[in-house]
Amino acid sequence: MMKNRKSKLSWVKNRGVSILLSLVVSTASAQQQVGQLEGEFRLNGKETWKAFDPVREVLQESSAVVYDGWKSIAYGVIVSSDGYVVTKASEIEGVTELSVRVNREHFKQVTVVSSIVEWDVALLKVEAQGLPVIEWAESEPSHGTWVISNGSTTRRDRRLRVGIISANARKVGEGRAPVVLGVTLDTSGEEEGLPVKEVQEDSGAGEAGIKSGDVILEMGGRPVSSMEDLKELLGSKEPGDVIQVRFKRGEEDLEVKVELKRRESVFEEKKTRNDAMSGRFSKRRSDFPRVLQTDLPLSVRSVGGPLLDLEGRCVGMNIARANRCETYAIPARELQEIVATLTDDERAKRAAQ
Repeated sequence: MMKNRKSKLSWVKNRGVSILLSLVVSTASAQQQVGQLEGEFRLNGKETWKAFDPVREVLQESSAVVYDGWKSIAYGVIVSSDGYVVTKASEIEGVTELSVRVNREHFKQVTVVSSIVEWDVALLKVEAQGLPVIEWAESEPSHGTWVISNGSTTRRDRRLRVGIISANARKVGEGRAPVVLGVTLDTSGEEEGLPVKEVQEDSGAGEAGIKSGDVILEMGGRPVSSMEDLKELLGSKEPGDVIQVRFKRGEEDLEVKVELKRRESVFEEKKTRNDAMSGRFSKRRSDFPRVLQTDLPLSVRSVGGPLLDLEGRCVGMNIARANRCETYAIPARELQEIVATLTDDERAKRAAQ
């Protein structure tokens, strides 16, 4: 009797998996441009994993592993054969022993060329020729599409993470400036300027000597009287930029230079109960202009690398582990524009030297 029950449970379990997989594929088939596995790859788990072997090879060859000393901290996307790689900028900030591995070749000399703080993307350069470059997808994947990404890595093998596009591309966050002075402001009054309520420890404002009760009047030579003014001024700035701040302290009119820092390095993000149960998430996981959302269970060290479709084409770059099964990726179209901006600027500088 027990044996019969076990066999029934096993049948139900196997049947349930088959139905679930069929539902996923059927749902995906109902949408345009949705990747679908061939029938022979939907028989069981081992056969399904075989379907992704060609993509594993693409990930192995055309994505980079970024290191701080001996520890891997992120992935990167190879965007040119002559050594340009893009990765998540906030993950490499402050790293002193930066290196990059492509397949089995380890590059110890790495230059951080530039970055775009709005997208949290950095451009790296290694001295190499003939690197395998990622192939871009021609169209954006829709809700339900199969996607593949890097999981953990070893020198010889690349473990895959497989999931779907769980939400169509959209803006995430409140559009806050990614760099900050490091102050909390009182915007309830109607007086001139922006009164400072609190100054964060180890912030640029704190290091410059700004205190609670000061009233900020100008930044960069421009008057500020609202949060919109502040956001506009800071929106185009990068971490490490220095801005002149004029403020009032009692009857005194003072000016100081303030170094701007990344928001996430100054203000600790509030964690929900779900966050606390979900493990580590990316240093910056919000305030992106446009991202795809996937259900890939990536670790924080697996962001920065390519997001591929079933054909091994790049549909985006993983940019943040937002939660346990919520990962954001910059869509390929926007990523190509970012890459073009960063590499064109760098090549122009090199040509001018």
